[in-house]
Amino acid sequence: MSFSERILNWYAEHKRALPWRETKNPYVIWLSEIILQQTRVEQGMPYFFRFLETYPNVTKFANAEEAEILRLWQGLGYYSRARNMHKASKQVLELHNAKFPTDYQSLLKLPGVGEYTAAAISSFSSNHAHAVLDGNVFRVLARYFGIEEPINSSSGKKIFSKLAEEMLDRNQPAEYNQAIMDFGSLQCKPKNPNCAECVLRIDCRAYESGLVNVLPAKIKGKKSKDRFFHYFIIEHDGAVLMSQRSEGDVWANLFEFPMIESDADLNVAELVQMEEFQKDFGLSVPTQIKGQIKHILSHQNIYARFYKLEINASKLPKKSHWNYFILEKLDTLAKHKLISSFVEHYF
Repeated sequence: MSFSERILNWYAEHKRALPWRETKNPYVIWLSEIILQQTRVEQGMPYFFRFLETYPNVTKFANAEEAEILRLWQGLGYYSRARNMHKASKQVLELHNAKFPTDYQSLLKLPGVGEYTAAAISSFSSNHAHAVLDGNVFRVLARYFGIEEPINSSSGKKIFSKLAEEMLDRNQPAEYNQAIMDFGSLQCKPKNPNCAECVLRIDCRAYESGLVNVLPAKIKGKKSKDRFFHYFIIEHDGAVLMSQRSEGDVWANLFEFPMIESDADLNVAELVQMEEFQKDFGLSVPTQIKGQIKHILSHQNIYARFYKLEINASKLPKKSHWNYFILEKLDTLAKHKLISSFVEHYF
């Protein structure tokens, strides 16, 4: 029995019932694929239903306000995904007359759609023969064939892309692609996979060589950068001052409290000596109301502290990105996880 046949037989018995597998609609499949990037199925499922209910078709998505999309996305992280979705939906309207494309090359031209996503949408919606290659597939192929080339090296990507295409069952590519991804997610798991009950165990080179917990190999990325954020809660007449982040940094266009970033962690005495603090808040003395919180992003560690600041609103500088919002309206603002969690527990 071939590799693909064993994978498909396993899938027939262990297939997960997922809502996006019940449709061939490329728009719905696109929604699910983008939401599930960097996101577990359990976490992404409620977002999938929420987005589909709010934007049942690509036209509704394209005509939505970015702020509304970001608010709905709140909590998923990697907000560039949501912005690219908005751009992609507009492109589908303009270039494809609101008909979501299914061919691989057209899909690749959409913002936020890479080789994996294009292959997945093309395959699942129209059964086109393009092999998917995500983390689960990398892991299955690396272990079964004993490939020690790093999956994130240029040579490794070529090796795995070629192998994935060779293993693809061209008679039923959609079914096979779903099968190998589920196999990697449920059976050939990253840590402590159940090799004793694996249908590929007999021929698995990683199992034979004791390399199951070593493969797939990966080149280590750069060390994460540490950043120190100091947030200030300033209230006035039942409203709280919020700041909208600019482009070109993490959390672009999302709302948070006025913030000062420092090169290192500071105590209150050191914080009030900063030129930026004195420029914005004068001689006011903040009161810390929350111990340091560590928030991990890809390649960045955010260390945040929250302070209460009593200051006359008339003495604050006028900034276009600073505005007061009544407390009841905070839920309508698109906020990143660090801020939304604080708001939920503080107000």
